[in-house]
Amino acid sequence: MRAGCRVDKPNAVIKQASALGHHATRLQRRRWRALVWLYGPTDKARQQAQRLWEARMWQAPLWVGAEHETPVAPCLPARKARTRLGAEHQLIVVDASGSQGLDPDALGALAGTVSAGGFLVVITPDNWGEQPDPDYARFTDHPWCWESLSAHYLERLASLLTGESTIVHWQVGSRLALPRLPVRDSRATPVDDADCLTADQARAVNALVRLKRRRPLVITADRGRGKSAALGIACARLLQKSVTQLVVTAPRLSSVESLFARVVALCPEGQRLSPSRFQLPSGSSLCFLPPDALNAQVHQATLGGSGSYLLVDEAAAIPAAMLAQWLAAFPRIAFATTVHGYEGSGRGFALRFREVLNRKAPQWRELHLDSPIRWSAGDPLEATIQTLLLLNAPLPEAHARTYCQTASIALTQAQLAKQPELLEKLFGLLVQSHYRTTPSDLRQLLDGPGTSIRTIIAAEEPQAVLVTREEGGFNAALAEQVARGERRPQGHLLAQSLAAHSGSREALTSRWRRVARIAAHPERRREGLGRRLLEDDIANADQQGVALYGATFGAEASLLRFWLALGFVPVRLGITREAATGEYAIMVARALSSEGQAVLASLRDSFAVSLITLLAFELAALPASIVALLLPSIPRLALSAAEVQTIEDVAYAHRDPALARTALQALAREASHWPLGQDVQIAHQQLIAWAFQNQPLAKAHGETVRLIRRATQQIIEQRTLFPSSSGG
Repeated sequence: MRAGCRVDKPNAVIKQASALGHHATRLQRRRWRALVWLYGPTDKARQQAQRLWEARMWQAPLWVGAEHETPVAPCLPARKARTRLGAEHQLIVVDASGSQGLDPDALGALAGTVSAGGFLVVITPDNWGEQPDPDYARFTDHPWCWESLSAHYLERLASLLTGESTIVHWQVGSRLALPRLPVRDSRATPVDDADCLTADQARAVNALVRLKRRRPLVITADRGRGKSAALGIACARLLQKSVTQLVVTAPRLSSVESLFARVVALCPEGQRLSPSRFQLPSGSSLCFLPPDALNAQVHQATLGGSGSYLLVDEAAAIPAAMLAQWLAAFPRIAFATTVHGYEGSGRGFALRFREVLNRKAPQWRELHLDSPIRWSAGDPLEATIQTLLLLNAPLPEAHARTYCQTASIALTQAQLAKQPELLEKLFGLLVQSHYRTTPSDLRQLLDGPGTSIRTIIAAEEPQAVLVTREEGGFNAALAEQVARGERRPQGHLLAQSLAAHSGSREALTSRWRRVARIAAHPERRREGLGRRLLEDDIANADQQGVALYGATFGAEASLLRFWLALGFVPVRLGITREAATGEYAIMVARALSSEGQAVLASLRDSFAVSLITLLAFELAALPASIVALLLPSIPRLALSAAEVQTIEDVAYAHRDPALARTALQALAREASHWPLGQDVQIAHQQLIAWAFQNQPLAKAHGETVRLIRRATQQIIEQRTLFPSSSGG
């Protein structure tokens, strides 16, 4: 029980609730919000929260918890927290003391919906942080039980809240501890735009309306800065300026609802024809397209080109490869994204996509929105949530390359939990390297079962980090049930996926170690840090009797080359693009023992058998650069004399390539083993796209044939095995 002065009067809680109401009024004057930590015996804590609920007429109050445990209405399960995005609540009670526990992602999402003068109340038991709560069941892999896991994450939260002076401490049976509010700086930059709420937002709208050809605009902002609304105001003005068609895209239609709301409000003469389309009487229109549909139209050349506009919201959640394609297709384009928050990290987007922009559009501009709109600067709740959930985890300092000779360090979760500064910096590395990081990922790092951490440190600053998970080791009976589709134990992504799709029972009975995350400091990339981490960890896994080491990631050429260079081989490729990345998921593995070698041989053979047929159908859109890296997985066969003659006839005579497809496929497969120059690599990829994936190389059939002949010539001239014919 945390220390506090006991309060036993029956009406004490009512007086405390009233005092909280007065505190909310003081917050309202400053346009601030606060977190209330309510802890003690569960039933009594809920009763206190109910008294606060009834103390005044709160705007849209919301209780988050299990319905059967909630004393008021409305009630929302934590798993549905995202449905409240865009809403505003003056009081939110998050009951983390009951059967649901604390969902970190829900806490992060709901904090952004608390309006000025409001409270986010978090109810916890007295001994919070001493043991895991029921929400841990969501990431507890078979055969672990959530009750047996560590609770480093909750212990960290409890410790931070105990020492936090800006929150309201409300212990059951004790005096209410209200923080002293500092004087708010009331000076504000004047806004000379009637439709905008801050000078930041006005600058963003002005920049969007004045978009220049081939000068992309990148807008970044923390949550609650009016980024999407700025896009909407700009859209309304562009439509009124007779821009014929505006296209917007985002990971989800719900992400741009506030954008459409601003357009509807500012263009009352127009009509919202559907949730994804708005049109003015003049015919000018605003259309939302999801990323995959937009990509398809860009490839078909039905969108893009001279005079076209594209606005991309939450760009950090969209694959950089897609963004680069749109950058080339739309002369006027803007990218907007949240820098940090539960949605994912825009920091990694900014670091990675900056290279693309510098190369393809060196005159691009950047604009950052600082001023909050739903609340004022200095808001206590925002600062508290950022600290608790590490939404602004710092990126460590980069140091010289000399540390590359230093061995990596293995850390246990308990060791990491006791080093808060190192934890923050390691999480900062993970955030900037991944397209989407959520608050629950921090909990997984600290308490996830079978999780191991390895890092490289220089001058007390982590430069790279590797996070792995243990998988497999099922008994034969369970492996049989899983392979037949009768059971699906929680976790074990690689092992279960390979068993389900290839029927390999041995993939389940063998022990695996899977790479969950790997990241290097952005200034220290391509210096061998990732290789060092993996080599050290593979040696460790081998010593511990692990049979197979694997990873899964979005199939991107440079990333795939990295894993292949380390001796990993592809064992599975998804047949549809991942919604989150827009890429095909690929799984790679490396054997560490004779048992692993036998399993890997079977998985590799199964993959090779299926690859050719998949390329002609389900994987017809797989980038040829990826196919070129996968073709060596197919057993190598020497070209026959007949195939050589057929290939030469296509290259230097008049043989129809369509009637020589088998021979040209054999050439493409053979050439995938050769060192090819850059020009020949392009020719090789053209041949692959046509021969395996039935992709035309040009609109006109004759031009496609000419390109195939030329590509074939370039490939065979790469090797002395194919002397040029005099007919060339």
